[in-house]
Amino acid sequence: MDDNRKVTIAAIAREAGVSVPTVSRVINGRSDVSPTTRQRVEELLNRYGYQRRTTSVRSTSGLIDLVFNDLDSPWAVEIIRGVEDVAHAAGVGTVVSAIHRRASSAKQWLDNMRSRSTEGVIFVTSTLEPPLQAELRRLNIPVVIVDPAGVPPQEAPTIGATNWNGALRATEYLINLGHQRIGFIAGPPQLLCSRARLDGYRTALDAARLPADDKLIYPGNFYHEAGYTGGTQLLELAEPPTAIFASSDQMALGVYEAIRRKGLRVGDDISVVGFDDLPEVRWCSPPLTTVRQPLAEMGLLAARTVLRLAQREKIESPRVELATELVIRDSACAPRG
Repeated sequence: MDDNRKVTIAAIAREAGVSVPTVSRVINGRSDVSPTTRQRVEELLNRYGYQRRTTSVRSTSGLIDLVFNDLDSPWAVEIIRGVEDVAHAAGVGTVVSAIHRRASSAKQWLDNMRSRSTEGVIFVTSTLEPPLQAELRRLNIPVVIVDPAGVPPQEAPTIGATNWNGALRATEYLINLGHQRIGFIAGPPQLLCSRARLDGYRTALDAARLPADDKLIYPGNFYHEAGYTGGTQLLELAEPPTAIFASSDQMALGVYEAIRRKGLRVGDDISVVGFDDLPEVRWCSPPLTTVRQPLAEMGLLAARTVLRLAQREKIESPRVELATELVIRDSACAPRG
C-alpha cells in the first residue's frame, strides 16, 4: 500500500482489524471511536499517506441497518423502539427495511447498504443465505440476528427469549386451572422460537400425563388470519378444546373473533392465552392472558451488541435469551362444569 492511489478505506480496515465504518468515523473526526482503535487507525492512515478527501461515495454518518421480512406486525414496532433508543443515544441513525422473503428485495437492500456507512446489520426472524453471509463478511460488517430462522451462522450472535419456558408455563397454567384439552396454534415452523414454543406446550402436557392430540395442534404464522382459521377449526372438532394457546398475541386475537362468531364468550366458555404481550392486548375484551417476551429489550440488546462488534469489542455470549413472564389477566378461567 505504498502508492496512495491504491490505498482504500477497506484496506486500512483490514489491516487495523476494524470495520470500514469505523475507519470512516476516524477519517471524519467522529468522537464515537475508542482511543485505542482511533490511534491504531490513525497510525495506519499516516503510515500509508492516506489523503483525506472532502467527498465520498459513502455517507459519513453512522447507521444501523435493521432488516425484517415484513413490517406489518405490531411486534416489529416494539423491536424498532428498542433499537432506536440505543441508536439515538450513540448518535447513529437507523435504516429499517423489509425484504418480504424475496431474493430480489434482499439483493436491492444489499446494493443500497453498500452505499451507506453502516455500523452493522440486525436481521429479525431471518435466514442468512450463504451469498449474503459471504458479502457481509467481505465488507467486514458485523451482524446480529433476532429470533433466527433455521441454524444461524456460528459467527453471528443471536438474541431471543426463553420461548420454551414461556410456553411451558402458559400450558401449565391452563392445566392447573383444570383444562385437559388444550388447543395450540403454532408459529412458522422454520423459526426456532416457534419450535421452542411447541416443544414447551408438548412438555407441559407430557409432565401432566395428558395426551398430546395432534388434532388439537393447528399450523399458524403469527398473524390474525391464522388465529381465526385455527380457532374456528379447533372449535368445530367433535370434541373441541376448552382452552386455546396461540403462540402469538395476534393469533390469539384471531381466536377471539372465532369464539365470538360461534356465539361463545372468551374466558367464560373458552379460555385463551397468547404470546408476546403487545401493548394493545391489555385493552381488548377481556384483557388477554399472555406470555410477555421483552421485544423492546431484545431490540435494545441487539443494537448494543452490533455497535460493540463494530468497535471490535468482545461480547459476553454469542447466544442470549431474555426471560419471558406469564402475565395473567381475564381471558383464561377454569373450564365450565
